[in-house]
Amino acid sequence: MHPSISWAQRSNLIFLTINVEDVTKPEIKVEENRLYFKGTGGSDKKTYEADLELYGSVNAEDSKQQISDRNIQLVLMKKTEGPYWPRLLKDSAKVHWLKVDFGKWKDEDDSDDDENAGSDMNLEAMMKQMGGLGGGGAGDGSKPNMDDLSESDDESDEEKLPDLEE
Repeated sequence: MHPSISWAQRSNLIFLTINVEDVTKPEIKVEENRLYFKGTGGSDKKTYEADLELYGSVNAEDSKQQISDRNIQLVLMKKTEGPYWPRLLKDSAKVHWLKVDFGKWKDEDDSDDDENAGSDMNLEAMMKQMGGLGGGGAGDGSKPNMDDLSESDDESDEEKLPDLEE
């Protein structure tokens, strides 16, 4: 059975998570263009296996792994630092068991100093872009004009409510 795998990258490394719980006797081989995993785990103690042909080259000696009760996490060091890989695998076919790990993902053009650029936009700036509360203002932060909502002189259409008894 193929395990669920999630991944993210930086210019110099690949984060890879093999999502199998309580793995016993995992076999993990990291090679220059390949990653092999085999292990028994999960609540049903099934055997999981994955043989990944990577898009680019990694440095097997510098790569690291951490095995926990929940999953296996690997940090694969790219052979050459540089542009992001367009995908994890050499083959461009979509596979259902491979997902992007958005919790670890960082875009290639994000600077290290401004890690949360765009994601932590403050509310006031966002509201100005939207044109104020309700999406309808002038966008300059001014309050909407509500003069046209005042009571009209002709109140004959309205019924008089009785006073409340105390």
